Amino acid sequence: MSTFKAPKGTYDLLPPDSARYLAVREAIAAPLRGSGYGYIETPGFESVELFARGVGESTDIVTKEMYAFETKGGDRLALRPEGTASVLRAALEANLHKAGNLPVKLWYSGSYYRYERPQKGRYRHFSQVGAEAIGAEDPALDAELIILADQAYRSLGLRNFRILLNSLGDKECRPVYRAALQDFLRGLDLDEDTLRRAEINPLRVLDDKRESVQKQLTGAPLLRDHLCDACKAYHEEVRELVTAAGVVFEDDPRLVRGLDYYTRTTFEFVHDGLGSQSAVGGGGRYDGLSEMIGGPALPSVGWALGVDRTVLALEAEGVELELPAATSVFAVPLGDEARRVLFAKVTELRKNGVAADFAYGGKGLKAAMKAANRSGARYALILGERDIEEGVIQLKDLESGEQTAVGVNEVVAELESRLG
Repeated sequence: MSTFKAPKGTYDLLPPDSARYLAVREAIAAPLRGSGYGYIETPGFESVELFARGVGESTDIVTKEMYAFETKGGDRLALRPEGTASVLRAALEANLHKAGNLPVKLWYSGSYYRYERPQKGRYRHFSQVGAEAIGAEDPALDAELIILADQAYRSLGLRNFRILLNSLGDKECRPVYRAALQDFLRGLDLDEDTLRRAEINPLRVLDDKRESVQKQLTGAPLLRDHLCDACKAYHEEVRELVTAAGVVFEDDPRLVRGLDYYTRTTFEFVHDGLGSQSAVGGGGRYDGLSEMIGGPALPSVGWALGVDRTVLALEAEGVELELPAATSVFAVPLGDEARRVLFAKVTELRKNGVAADFAYGGKGLKAAMKAANRSGARYALILGERDIEEGVIQLKDLESGEQTAVGVNEVVAELESRLG
């Protein structure tokens, strides 16, 4: 028994399950790569201030869930709880917005950290694939991102997810709504914490998952009744473009998302097979975030999809992903000379793009054949002393059990033609 275990609320990704996670990441990234998004990687930690300003002082993420620490040099850093603020910081720092072509379109994949109560589908370390389009205010961009996420999920074979869509207004109409909502909330029977939150950011209260709070919110003023004409027109165009692309969504006038930086378009992907943690991903427009973190005005939109949650959604629907075999050919040498010959063949197969493995550790025939079967390989190459004398290698089809002797120099070509 090892003395060390993974920290509470985290998990290790191990084969063979890890292949599913890789396939999910790949499927989410594929439509982005084909739509002008370039890959970006940022550090796993940033200045605490970046998230406090960007994500919002009143959010649970900043007040309760951030892993913050002080370095030996006295810097206040935090493990990144989300991706957008980091990506925008990196784009601003590198002046990507000045290179001429706006929007700057970026995609990323990585681990994020939040100190939460661990439960199925909610971990303290989780993995996301995300996309950001920085520096353009255009409903077509919002629509593009929703359509690409839909495409990614459908390519995986997911069917039972729903897209919720809302508009949060902008700096013209949101303050009017905010005041109306605060008036309404002050009349409710809420605990001190929630009332304090209502004063800082009343929209957060709409996102409160507790039933005692949700019950009282019936009849709360809705943002869509307070949108200014510009926001209404913008939202209408997003809805029309998404609909024209054949993507189905539901209007959810109460959708706010858990970050303070969203404006106008907000959306969430939910899957009803996941119990309480039903959101598999989401995003929206964040036109003011650049200024909040000290940059110029750069209207932007983006999303992040949870890899762990997407895997759970696939399980809930019973979707089996078509994963390529990790190993196609497994070599079983019997004796030293056979080891040299087969090791050379394995190396040659790998160079030619065939996934091949080898019975390491000088195993006997029985143990080596067990290893071959466990590897998932379709073919085994078996070489004994008599085969060497005859200049052949035994090629065994592990599915049918049929075995043929193939000349040492022909075996690579034979395998390539069989594996197609």
